[in-house]
Amino acid sequence: METALTRLVGVRHPVVQTGMGWVAGPRLVSASADAGALGILASATMTLDRLRDAVREVKSRTDRPFGVNLRADAGDAGDRVRIVIDEGVRVASFALAPSPELITELKAAGVVVIPSVGARRHAEKVAAWGADAVIVQGGEGGGHTGEVATTVLLPQVVDAVDIPVVAAGGFHDGRGLVAALAYGAAGVAMGTRFLLTSDSTVPDAVKARYLAATVRDVTVTRAVDGLPHRMLRTELVEALEHAGRTRALLQAVRRAAGYRKLSGLTWRRLVSDGLAMKHGKDLTWSQVLLAANTPMLLRSAMVDGRTDLGVMAAGQVAGVIDDLPSCAELVERIMKEAEEVRERLSTPP
Repeated sequence: METALTRLVGVRHPVVQTGMGWVAGPRLVSASADAGALGILASATMTLDRLRDAVREVKSRTDRPFGVNLRADAGDAGDRVRIVIDEGVRVASFALAPSPELITELKAAGVVVIPSVGARRHAEKVAAWGADAVIVQGGEGGGHTGEVATTVLLPQVVDAVDIPVVAAGGFHDGRGLVAALAYGAAGVAMGTRFLLTSDSTVPDAVKARYLAATVRDVTVTRAVDGLPHRMLRTELVEALEHAGRTRALLQAVRRAAGYRKLSGLTWRRLVSDGLAMKHGKDLTWSQVLLAANTPMLLRSAMVDGRTDLGVMAAGQVAGVIDDLPSCAELVERIMKEAEEVRERLSTPP
């Protein structure tokens, strides 16, 4: 199926596997790429050396195009952009709007720039700065999310910009892909659906927790870092929502210490990152620290399998997913179903 997205990035199918921290590593990204989708490597939880090694590992596993997701507000964003350029990565995606300077640098090197946004005005801004396409996530999506549903946000953005728009938030099958195309999107991006594949390195017990979840088990909370965060309701979420400020601060300091050791960040840098997130928001100090080390909370669940100590970002579709196909099986199934839906719609009753 050819769309503006497939032509832009050189993949066979208009499907994107999003850059999920601790989940979208070399194995999942290469499997997604081999399946004909655009796999995106999550780099925010990696050191610079690990990022370079991970990119090279993906390239050793597949010769298909793939991307790297970057944090635009990271202090070393420029260094990470240079690794993307030096290693010949096809696509750079961003969780936050990259600066015009970063966009210019990447495009000058032939890298396709695809920021993720959650509002029409943000899409208009990055399009004006030269972004090649944009991923638009509605409120159904996992992780940090907004309040506007995909079915409302997507057509707004499609009408507002002249670059390809990729729909995210609530997609998991071929019917959703056809619906997104009908709205004017050039493809769909999925996180939770790719997390729940046999190629994902997330521990089996954690996958089982996702598969057992109903739609009602997926919640949006501000207790973790003060920002709306869609995730499965777990023991930690319950504890944070009911913890007093002193207890929450102690928990945040303990987890921040673990993340500092893992990432190599100084306390000054850790607090600085937290303050950057606090800017313009009414966050407690415990939330500032949790905001700076949310990756550690994700790691506890997604790597260590400790669902009692970590957070489990999840789109609402977690409540309707009940299997663990390979990436190849998943993409093939989505595309077959999409073609069947299109054929059915084009056949007179």
